[in-house]
Amino acid sequence: MEALLGFEIDIWDYLTFLTLMVCVVALIMTWLFLAGLPGRIAIARKHPEAEAVKYLGYAGLLPTVYPWMQALIWAFKPTDIVDIRRFPREEAIETEKEIARLRGLPATMHEAVKESSQEAVADAQTLRSGKAPVQGTEEGKP
Repeated sequence: MEALLGFEIDIWDYLTFLTLMVCVVALIMTWLFLAGLPGRIAIARKHPEAEAVKYLGYAGLLPTVYPWMQALIWAFKPTDIVDIRRFPREEAIETEKEIARLRGLPATMHEAVKESSQEAVADAQTLRSGKAPVQGTEEGKP
């Protein structure tokens, strides 16, 4: 074996370097797991802004922990806010499409669109007949 500054390199030196590399890889994997946690929580909870939560989670651990904590809180925030430009059912469809895209499940998106299209047709027929569509009662809303 070669001499390095007067020392001979043996098996223990190689094992030390291997151990250091394993520790660095473990540290990077732990960082990636923690950084992606808010995004995975938002996707599991079908958050309307799941992609933004995911990006903030990854970007948040770079400079400080504060943006990452904001992403974690945002992931758990109640998501009963409805965009007034769409009806609640249309908003739910768009959220389902986005979650399916983030998960990479195109079949789920197609099923959600098909099911909601049938419900939308039923609602349109009900509105034409002069009755209000039957919707689930939501807490705190008339």
